[in-house]
This record gives sequence, C-alpha cells and structure tokens, in this order.
Amino acid sequence: MERIMVVGISAGVGKSTFARRLGEQLEIEVFHLDAYHWKPGWVEAPREEFADAQRKIVGNESWIIEGNYSSTFDIRFEAADTIIYLELPLYLCLFRVLNRWLTNLGNTRVDMGEGCTEKMDWKFLKFIVTTYSSRKKKMQSRFANFLAKGEGRKVIQLKNKQEIKAFLENVIAK
Repeated sequence: MERIMVVGISAGVGKSTFARRLGEQLEIEVFHLDAYHWKPGWVEAPREEFADAQRKIVGNESWIIEGNYSSTFDIRFEAADTIIYLELPLYLCLFRVLNRWLTNLGNTRVDMGEGCTEKMDWKFLKFIVTTYSSRKKKMQSRFANFLAKGEGRKVIQLKNKQEIKAFLENVIAK
C-alpha cells in the first residue's frame, strides 16, 4: 500500500478524516482533492489544471489521494495500487455533512481550497440524496475494473464505523 485512493459513497462518509489518520499512521503524504478543485470563493479550477495537479501527485512514489471526482478518476485509478472505499448509511452521511457545516461555519477546513469558507445549500444536499444509490453500483463496477488491471492491486471496502475503526487500528499494529 503505497499509492492509495480513498473514495466514498458520499460527502460526509469520512474520507478526509480517514485519509488524514491513515497518512499519519503510514507516514504517507495525503492530498485532498477539494483543495485542488476549489479556488477562493468556491470557484472551480479549470478541468485541465485540476487534472494536471493530480498527474503531478501520482508521479510520486507514494501518496494518499482523498476524494471522488469522477471527471479525473482515471488519473488516480491507473496509478493506484489500493483503493479504500468508505460506505456508511445515507442518514449518517447527511447528519455528518450538516454537523460539519455547523461546526465549521465561517471557517475554511484544512482539506478545502483556501478561501472556501464552510457553506451549505439545497443543491448540495439534493446531490447527496439523489446520487447515493447510483454511486454504489458505479463504484462496484469501478472496483472490478481496477482489480482486473493486474496483480498487486487491492480494494478494501469498509461499510460501517466499526470496520473503519478496526482497519485503522490494524494499520497501527502492522
């Protein structure tokens, strides 16, 4: 496990926190895609700039890249040796998103682009709810394709808080 993608079913599943803890334990640098995707004031980076940043990251010997971003998924997919997928129930993801918003109101989280103060809107919540189920199917297909690319690739699916906690504790023990 040297080139790790951390992806998840939804916002609020805990990708950023998980990746940060994993990075600390494995002593591997963590890259949060939101920090590359969002410019100050919640302006999206041009697609090619966002893609180029990822191409540069995956050129490193080891990395943990956290985030979904389907438009550039293949850049990470081709270079990764491990995908770690987090899947928690929709209600918990929504609760965490709302809690994160209230906790960080007026501040910029460490995993976000500079100048992107915490915000919440109906469009974002609707996106989470309406894409949750379809994303489950899409991820399973992606995992099968990833594993078919050759030996040495691994997909780890963690589907509840206990599995996530146990995985992180096991990484420490190794």
